[in-house]
Amino acid sequence: MTSALLSAFSGLTNAAEPVAGWVTGGQPTEKQLKDFRAAGGEVVLDNRDPMEPRGFDEPAVARKAGLEYISLPIVHGAVTVDTMKRVHDTLRKLAGKKALLHCSSGNRTAAALIPYLMKEEGMQEEEAVDIAMRSGLRSTELMEIALQYERGLSR
Repeated sequence: MTSALLSAFSGLTNAAEPVAGWVTGGQPTEKQLKDFRAAGGEVVLDNRDPMEPRGFDEPAVARKAGLEYISLPIVHGAVTVDTMKRVHDTLRKLAGKKALLHCSSGNRTAAALIPYLMKEEGMQEEEAVDIAMRSGLRSTELMEIALQYERGLSR
């Protein structure tokens, strides 16, 4: 059964709900953000570089709709363990909130979920990676950086 939150994102690239209340995917439209708010959405975590084209003023549309908007870029070619730490810390603060987590396709966002799924949701590596892949992860490099960060947490 599809949740009301996920239903708000009909047509969104790689739309998934890997954690109850968190929808992940690609770049949303203005209508999808408004529908998300109407479905009970609270927060948008945008992992895109501010210079990436969106087609509209996403921060303004999100805020006008009554959504908290957080920009936490995961920049192609510049992702580090520190990037993963910042995203993980932010995701921990979003626990219990209804959130949209997105980049342009879901790839970067899905990779950054891996440490959260393992540490906070108690998943094994294989399950966390599988969920990330079903949520849009396509980059082996991003997956390895996420796992490197997670392994550092395990020490």
